[in-house]
Amino acid sequence: MKTRKEVLDYGLSFQNTYQQAPFHDPNWQLVRVSGSKKAFLWTYEKDGFLQLNVKTSPEWRDFWRQTYDAVTPGYHQNKDHWNTIRLDGSIPEKEIKRMIAESYDLVTDSPTKRIYEAVKKIPRGKVATYGKVAEMAGNPRMSRAVGNALHKNPDPDNIPCYRVVNSKGELSGEFAFGGSGAQQRLLEADGIEVTGGKVDLKKYGI
Repeated sequence: MKTRKEVLDYGLSFQNTYQQAPFHDPNWQLVRVSGSKKAFLWTYEKDGFLQLNVKTSPEWRDFWRQTYDAVTPGYHQNKDHWNTIRLDGSIPEKEIKRMIAESYDLVTDSPTKRIYEAVKKIPRGKVATYGKVAEMAGNPRMSRAVGNALHKNPDPDNIPCYRVVNSKGELSGEFAFGGSGAQQRLLEADGIEVTGGKVDLKKYGI
């Protein structure tokens, strides 16, 4: 993620978002949430670099600043709740996306965060269907939102999306979880039997 277009396209991939240049200055391009009109992603060029402002929670704010020199207190914003990310190539793309996703969750009532928390509760040796995860996240009707959220998983090391299968116990396609066979290998490492690309929900489902 090196260009403004890449950053804005990622921001606009979240549900109910739109781009705006509110200051009559094309250098400032924001991504806002429809309805509330709250901005969760600010982009601008400063000191020769593309910079991003993202909202952050108190428990992550200092972690990001201490981990990467290119993350600093929010420029022209509340420094307790916003960080600035300098895109100088020093931060892995997955971490940049993780910070943007966190910002989105903080300024919306999106179910994304609840979905991730639900997936974290799937114990080792068990699986859950998309519908079950939706139920655990508080809305049994948002199975599609579960799929969308998991395909944008910002933290696969801690959000075990490979433990989610469809209503028939079938695994996801080759595009997910690192390529063909990856989900099966991860499940088998958890002690779950996979036969013909399916898991026995009666035995392993929660």
